[in-house]
Amino acid sequence: MSQILQENKAPEKELYDYQLKDLDAIFDCMDRCNEDYNLLYQLPTGGGKTVIFSEIIRRYIEKKNKKVVILTHRIELSVQTSRMLTEFKVPNMVISSDVKSLEGAKDYMCYVAMVETLTNRLQEEQISFEDVGLVIIDEAHYNSFRKLFSYFHKSFILGVTATPLSSNIKLPMKDNYDELLIGESIPALIEKGFLARAKTISYNVGLSSLKLGINGDYTVKSSDILYTDTSMQEKLLAAYEDQSKGKKTLIFNNGINTSRYVQETFIEAGYAIRHLDNTNSAKERKEILEWFKHTPDAILTSVSILTTGFDEPTVDTIILNRATKSLTLYFQMIGRGSRILPNKKDFKVLDLGNNAARFGLWEAPIDWKEIFQFPDFYLENLIGDEEIERNFAYVMPPDLRKEFANTDKVYFDIKKEYKKVVAEGKKAKVALDNAVEQHALMVVDNSEDVFDARILARKLKEDIAYRVRQYSYSIMNNTQNYRDWLQEDYERKLRLRINQICTERDM
Repeated sequence: MSQILQENKAPEKELYDYQLKDLDAIFDCMDRCNEDYNLLYQLPTGGGKTVIFSEIIRRYIEKKNKKVVILTHRIELSVQTSRMLTEFKVPNMVISSDVKSLEGAKDYMCYVAMVETLTNRLQEEQISFEDVGLVIIDEAHYNSFRKLFSYFHKSFILGVTATPLSSNIKLPMKDNYDELLIGESIPALIEKGFLARAKTISYNVGLSSLKLGINGDYTVKSSDILYTDTSMQEKLLAAYEDQSKGKKTLIFNNGINTSRYVQETFIEAGYAIRHLDNTNSAKERKEILEWFKHTPDAILTSVSILTTGFDEPTVDTIILNRATKSLTLYFQMIGRGSRILPNKKDFKVLDLGNNAARFGLWEAPIDWKEIFQFPDFYLENLIGDEEIERNFAYVMPPDLRKEFANTDKVYFDIKKEYKKVVAEGKKAKVALDNAVEQHALMVVDNSEDVFDARILARKLKEDIAYRVRQYSYSIMNNTQNYRDWLQEDYERKLRLRINQICTERDM
C-alpha cells in the first residue's frame, strides 16, 4: 500500500494552543540534543497525539530534509496514521506484509510500518533505510518496539503514549528513553472542553478468586470463571439497566467466553447487542462497527480489540466488566468514551472490577514523571484487592432505595454489630442473625403481602453479599467457599424469617 502526494504544503488542519506548545517543546529538544536522543512524549487519549506527530513530521522533513519512520503495533493504526499524514500533505508509504523491499520507493521521505513486519524485513535484509533522522513510535509503552532501536541508533527517537508505564515491569521505559515530556492533563482537557467528563459508578466485586499471570495481570481463565458466574452476569445487567438503558454502551471483558456470556445474557433480556473479538474477520469487524455506529441504543461487548485505534464519539457508557492491574489498559478502556460531541459533554463509566479504587478516578491528577522514574515503587504501592474490598462501603442504589421508602435506615454496620455481640459474650453468628432480622423487617414493612416480600428480598442480593463479606473479614475466615455458604445460609434464613413475620401479621 503506498501513496505519493504533491509537495509538502501547510495542512488545512489547525492545531490547538496546547498542541502547538508541545510541538515547540519537542523541536526544542531536537535542537538541543544529540541526533541519537530518545524522547518520550505523554498525552492523554483524545488529546490528538497523531495530529501532533503528523505536523512534526511535515515540519521535520521540510526543515531537515531527512527521512522519517513511524512504528505502530497494529496494521489498523498504520493505516489510520497514513491517512492522517495524507491530510497533512506528507507523502508516505505503508510497509505492509506484502511489501518485500523498498525498490521503486526511494523517493518517499516518510514510511509507516507495523513493528513485527518491519522487524522481519530488517532481519532478513530485504529492507534497509538510509538517512533516517527521526523515528516516531506510537503507543510506545509496548515493549515490542525495543527490538528495533538498534537499527536506528543514529536517529532521534520520539516515543508517544498516553501512559508512560511499560507493559513489562522488568523493562522500564526510563531504560530506553532519556527524557519524558508531559503534555496537557486529562483535567485540563476536560476543563477546556476537549474531552468529556467521566461519571464513574463503582460496584464492589470480590476478586479473591482471580489469579495473576506471568504478565502481571489477571489471567483470562480465572476472569472467565468469575465473570461468567450467574450472579456476576445479573450484576452487570442490573448495572446497565440502572445506569445506561437505551444508551450506546461499550463493554470490555477479559475473555472471549465472558463476552459471549454477556451477549447471551443481554439478548435474553431483549437488548440489541453484538460481540467482537480478534477472531472476527476484517469484514465482520467492519460490519459490526458500522452497526454500532448507526444504532443509537447499541451495546457492543468486546475483548481487547477496541482499546486502541477505535474512535466512536457517540459512546455514552463504558462498562469495565473486568479487573485489570494494567494502568495503561485502564486509561485506554475509559478513553474510548471521552470523545466530545456538541450534545455530549460527559459519559458514564460503570466499574465492575474495583479498578477506580485501584488506580484512582480516570480524571484525577496523576504524576507521570514519578511513575516514569520509579515504576516499581508505583506498582508495589497499588492498593491490594483485599484492602479495596475491606474498605468498600455498600450504598443502596437510589432506585432500589425508593422501594424501601417506609424504612428510615437501610444500612446495617455488620462490623460494629460483630464487636457488640462478641463483647456481650455471644456467638459471632448472632451478628449475622441480627442482620437477617433487620433485612426481614425492611422487606415486610415495604411489601403488601408475602409474595411481594419474597420478590423484594431478591433485590437485596448485593447488600447481603456485602454484609457476608464484611462479617467474614471480622472472623478472619475469608475463603470463597465459606463466604458462598454463608450467603446461601443468610438468604435461606431471610426467606424463613419473612414467612414468619408475614404469618404473625397475617399479611
